[in-house]
Amino acid sequence: MLPSEDTPIDFVALRAYRLGRLRAEMAARSIGACVLTDPVNIRYATGARNMQIFTARNPARYLFVAVNGPVILYEFTGALHLADGLETITEVRHATTASFVAAGEGIAEVEKAWAAQIASLVRETIGARAPVGLERVNAGAALALAAEGIQIVDAQEPVERARAIKGSEELGCQVASMRATERAMAAMEAEIRPGLTENELWSVFHQKVIAQGGDYIETRLLSSGRNTNPWFQETSDKVIGVNELIAFDTDVVGCHGYYADFSRTFHAGPDAPGVAQRELYRIAHEQVHHNMGIVEPGLTFAEYSERAWDLPERFAAHRYYLSSHGVGMTGEYPYLYHAQDFTSFGYDGVIEPGMTLCVESFIGGPGTTEGVKLEQQVLVTDSGTELMSLYPFDESLLA
Repeated sequence: MLPSEDTPIDFVALRAYRLGRLRAEMAARSIGACVLTDPVNIRYATGARNMQIFTARNPARYLFVAVNGPVILYEFTGALHLADGLETITEVRHATTASFVAAGEGIAEVEKAWAAQIASLVRETIGARAPVGLERVNAGAALALAAEGIQIVDAQEPVERARAIKGSEELGCQVASMRATERAMAAMEAEIRPGLTENELWSVFHQKVIAQGGDYIETRLLSSGRNTNPWFQETSDKVIGVNELIAFDTDVVGCHGYYADFSRTFHAGPDAPGVAQRELYRIAHEQVHHNMGIVEPGLTFAEYSERAWDLPERFAAHRYYLSSHGVGMTGEYPYLYHAQDFTSFGYDGVIEPGMTLCVESFIGGPGTTEGVKLEQQVLVTDSGTELMSLYPFDESLLA
């Protein structure tokens, strides 16, 4: 059962659970250590946070996690103090920034130095023969590490499988992030009116998220009128027109670094929504609620696809690329595909208690001017699901 927003969060227990999950998944795959570069995964494993957007592109910090041994954070220059007090971290060291921006034409030598640094640590802590899970690094850095005789495997699988199952303290973080995001959406919805630009409207939401302790918003998926169809047209300086639809996907990395991911579509007014707009909304609403209703523990990904809502052919060309997906500190494993896409893109697995999933719908096609985006976030329980996103749907569009 989900905690309330007011339930205290034990952050020491939170960090211990996450690091324990990662180590258990590493051990299950006989991985001796992981070198993590994704700032979200570094935060998952340790709680250490530093310039997540900047370090997602610039290889300026990384984390060494031994399955039975030290956890060493290599931190950005001048920022070593940010990890003070984190019991998950054994030691903080200066990072070697292996990028062309930092090293110029000497990049190959810096990559070799980085690899020698990691290889030495591997030999000291887990032995040279133990497999090492590696995340995204420069091609030159990976090749240099392999040249050091280190057996490299991909770190994605153990990290994603660890993150997929949420502990009780994680659920508290998710609830806090969700409620703050819902308040931000309410503030934004109250400002909707023709004549406002998409950028101006989105800025209201952004300000409210940040003011409540949210981190950042991963996407700019707020669009109006003709920009709603096809989906994935980013927020722009387009002026919201009279009686247009406004579709919005939150994609908020919010409180405590946890994702709040749900979608709603609004009507700009001043008149009542039109028949075609209500039809699109009704169909999207039906798709989301049908697919929420089939989610249960023990259901395989293939079974989910077989039972999922049958998308009308006239909307297939502009369909959302997924039917559902995992969510935690960002969007994550698993991806659940539409039946018509499962053979080409799908993979099997099992829906498990403790997963949190986002059930998606976009309804709009080549023959419609506008589209409707709806999405709900749910927790998979021992017996079914519990709704996490409580923001109301637009009753005028359901009428």
